[in-house]
Parts: sequence; structure tokens; C-alpha cells
Amino acid sequence: MTTPTASPPATPPNMWERLQAGGVRFNNAVSLLAIYVIICIIFALSSPYFLTVENFINIGRTLPIIGIIAIGETLVLIAGGVDLSVGSVAALSGVVTGLLWEATGAPIGVAAAAGLAVGGLVGYINGALVTKMRINPLISTLATFSIIRGLAFVLTNAQMNQLTHPAFLYLGRGNIAGVPVPFILMILFYIVFIFVLRNMSFGRDLYAIGGNPMAARLAGITSNRNLMIVFVLGGFLAGFGGLVQASQLAAGSPQAAVGLEFTVIAAVVLGGTSLAGGKGTLIGTLIGVVILRTLDNGLILIGVSSYYQIVARGAVLILAVGFDQLRTRWSTRR
Repeated sequence: MTTPTASPPATPPNMWERLQAGGVRFNNAVSLLAIYVIICIIFALSSPYFLTVENFINIGRTLPIIGIIAIGETLVLIAGGVDLSVGSVAALSGVVTGLLWEATGAPIGVAAAAGLAVGGLVGYINGALVTKMRINPLISTLATFSIIRGLAFVLTNAQMNQLTHPAFLYLGRGNIAGVPVPFILMILFYIVFIFVLRNMSFGRDLYAIGGNPMAARLAGITSNRNLMIVFVLGGFLAGFGGLVQASQLAAGSPQAAVGLEFTVIAAVVLGGTSLAGGKGTLIGTLIGVVILRTLDNGLILIGVSSYYQIVARGAVLILAVGFDQLRTRWSTRR
């Protein structure tokens, strides 16, 4: 009978390993909140108008346009896709609503529903191009980005259609207990989709599809169906964001939401969603949206030229993608 030999004592983990394995982990949301606080401090010291109730109400009124559309973009990116058409979809949704209400006299509810339906239809087309025709989502949505924007100009002859119905204006301009209606709607959307991602099999399937498509298929997950659903949801949410913007403009404009898709992607990636798929949270996306909208607001208040604001948005997009690459490399090494 052999006597078991004692195994050598394990080398005690160093401080970094204890931090990683012992529960004190790097929290992306906390770091983003710290960045937001720093931005607020800088702008508060630079402008006496920044830390005012009126200014934050203004931020809360304009922020939901990006925030609502960013929900759909987050879902698409988590599933391993990308949607560059959301800005064009937002414009087309407002254009269709304005045309139906002003030109045909359709009830505003029917016109708005048609605008949302157009958004969902474009999402379906994007999903079909990706899942059925096997076209890369970057290329397919870049194509629809151009087609849909051109269609918005063709339908209106590059003119705006007035949308002055009181009920429709309330969507983007109304308040409930002093809180902007679009902000309340945005928060409700986030609550619903956070629940979906965390507690429903559909949400877990999206992470599996984006993280490892082959393993997801072997596990019996219907990747194509789920991808189709997220593209339709992305189109629907882009259409809803377009309705909010049209309500604030009191018009359906083919020039609305130009460049919005890049701001949305920057906010989503800044919030921690990986361009490689399989990683991301809506909490991070919401904080990323707040940071970018506050940055725009603060730059306006301190008198920075709109040209430099465009430069700033491009720089933020580069930084967001750069941080995403660093996160991916760090995760791979770990």
C-alpha cells in the first residue's frame, strides 16, 4: 500500500490575481460613470449654464433619439452583426409619417404606425440580406443606408412635410411631472430590453450567437431566426427614434438624422459592447449615450464651433473602437 505524497503548496496569488478572482473586478459601468462625472466637472467650471435644471431637461429631451436607437444597435452588435442604416431609417420613418398625414389626411395614429412599420420592414430587409443571401452585415446595411436615404429624398422631393398635430408633438415635446416624455419612453424601453437580455432565453441566445456562431448552432440555437428578429427590432427602434425626432422638429425631413448611425455606434461601443459580438450591456450603452450627448451639449455651451464638434464625435468613435480592441486583447490574454 503506497503512502500518498503531499502535493506542494500552491503559490499564493498576487494582488492583481486576487482582485481578478476574488470579486473586485474591473467594472466598465463604474469607469464610464467616473468619466461622465469628470466631463460634468469640466463643463460646470467652463460654463455657468451647464449645471442648471433647464439644461439637464434639454439633455433629457434630445438624448432619447440616440438612446432608443442605440438599444437596437446593441442587440445587433451582441448578436455579431452591425446596422449602419439606422439614421436613414429614422429619417424615412418621419418622412412617411409626414407624407401620410399632410398629403393624404390619414389619422396621425395611422401615419405614425406606418412610419414604425417602415422601420420594421427595412430591418426585415437587412435581416434577409444577412441571413438568406449571406451578405456581410457591414456591406448590406451600408447599401440600405444609401438606398433608404435616397428614397426619403425622392418621396419628398427634398422638402419637409409639416407634422403639427398636437398629439404627435406631445411625443417629442411633452412633459410628465416636469420630465420629458421621450426620456420616460426611453427608460421604459431600456427596462424591457434589459429584462429580455438578462432573463429570457432569447437574450442569452444572442450572446451565444455573437460569441461563437458555430457552437450556438451545435447547441440547437436558430441563429438566422434570432438575427432576423434583432434586425427587425433594430429597424423598429430606429423608426421610433425617427418619430421622436420628427415630433421635435414638427416635420418629417429627409435630411434628419444625418450621421446619427456613427454617433449611435460610438455610444454603444463606448458603453462596452464589442464589435466582435457576444459582449455588451444596455446599462453600458445608456451611459455611453449620456456621455456623448452631454459632451455635445457642453461643447455648445462653451461656444465650440460645430465643425470642431464633428471632429470631437469622430475622435470619440476612434477612442471607443480603440478601447474595444484593447478590451478584446486583454480578455483573450486573460
